[in-house]
Amino acid sequence: MVDALKDLSFQAVFNAAEDAMLLIEDSGHIVLVNPAAQKLFGYAEDELRGQAIEMLIAPRYQKQYSYYQELFFSKPVKRFMSAANELVALDRDRKEILLDISLSPIKAQRQLYALIIFNVTSRRLEAEEALRASEERLRLAKQAAGLGIFDYDLKRNIVYWDKQIRKLWGNDSDETISYEEFVDRIHPKDREARQAAIDYAMNPTGNGEFKAEYRVVNPVDGVEHWISSVGRVYFENERPNRLIGVTRDVTEQKNIQKKLQAQRHETEDILKQQVAARTASAIAHELNQPLAAISVYSEVMLHTLHNDDINFENLKRVLKGCVEQAQRAGRSLHELLAFLQKGELVTERLNLNDVVNEALKIVFDDDYVRFNPVLQLEQNIPAVQCNHTQVQKVLVNLFRNAAEAMRATDLPTLTITTSMQTLSGKDMAMIIVQDNGPGLDHDMAKCIFEPFFTTKPTGIGMGLAISRALIETNGGQLWVDLDAKPGAKFQFTLPFAP
Repeated sequence: MVDALKDLSFQAVFNAAEDAMLLIEDSGHIVLVNPAAQKLFGYAEDELRGQAIEMLIAPRYQKQYSYYQELFFSKPVKRFMSAANELVALDRDRKEILLDISLSPIKAQRQLYALIIFNVTSRRLEAEEALRASEERLRLAKQAAGLGIFDYDLKRNIVYWDKQIRKLWGNDSDETISYEEFVDRIHPKDREARQAAIDYAMNPTGNGEFKAEYRVVNPVDGVEHWISSVGRVYFENERPNRLIGVTRDVTEQKNIQKKLQAQRHETEDILKQQVAARTASAIAHELNQPLAAISVYSEVMLHTLHNDDINFENLKRVLKGCVEQAQRAGRSLHELLAFLQKGELVTERLNLNDVVNEALKIVFDDDYVRFNPVLQLEQNIPAVQCNHTQVQKVLVNLFRNAAEAMRATDLPTLTITTSMQTLSGKDMAMIIVQDNGPGLDHDMAKCIFEPFFTTKPTGIGMGLAISRALIETNGGQLWVDLDAKPGAKFQFTLPFAP
């Protein structure tokens, strides 16, 4: 390839150049004109060859050009006429063209020539103006959306950030900051979850996407701001090189969401209380008459036994009435429960990993209690056969219970670990939800699934009872590990799909 290029002539390269070029001798007369220059000025080559270069320069700029030409030939080194020293040229129609000009020396057969390269300044100015307009639109868009931009250089451990982020972080002076200083402003309870999101994004086997929500404490006013951050990790030789992204202050949205969620929880509690009250009323109504009858029969029996004259036929009749009324009460209770649970169970093949992640998202969207989720799932676990809504409700209830139990502690990090196992030989999957809270004592754990038993001041004690019933309806079991430490550990099973 190199040998082939040796035969390439100056004329061929000169004519192929995209930039407009002229070759002039030291007298200032034009020797060569390439096609790009002919197009720019509107002259044919034979019309310009032999002419003084000044014929292409506007009269008011000729003196300036002559100075540069004389300076160049006195000391022939490559020279640029910078943006502050543009020249105005004239085309064939005497129309002015604003140009940037560079001069390069060329020697041939002891003759010195100047290669002049022209760049249309208007194009550069248009490009610069377009860039300024684009930057202004980006600035306005950032301002309207409240976006801040950051660039975390992992090699140098430096964070580049713009004015919007520095304002939220309470630092208006530095353009860069160390990563440790950057993280120091993040709320201590949110650092671990945010770092987990970064570690996930820096995994070279993933797509590099980073998403996190966390609080920033402004040292100037002590105010907490909720930050939503999204970005992407870029890799070099399969190693994370930098993390670039944007942040947005979502404090107002979080406050609104929190108020709406509190209202929704209050509504749900009222509804649950109404359901519990009506259920208890219905049970009391169905049991009241047989219990009253049993009471009457029992009083008659006691009265008979106190008399010396015992009529065994009457006694048998009374005992038979007690048995019949007790059986009636049992039938009524079973019929009522069957009515409350009526409806065909619709099941489907489900990926348990997806159901766990969906339930966590629901709990985090509620923003009731912040905690660090630790997932120990099985990526290739077979599908289970169950009702999606019911299993999701059970998981949401277990996550909420764990979060509320941990809220009363002073632990620096609240953690809920969700793990998954395959029970060999049983065709069942087992899901384990364990928190690092205060846990349950043995007496409490034995009663935890009983209806209307609760440890919460505002609870009605039906959540775990309903959860166990839902899991059993789907062919599994739900129980609590009495010996688990730390915290409380709930486990349930579900059958694999056939």
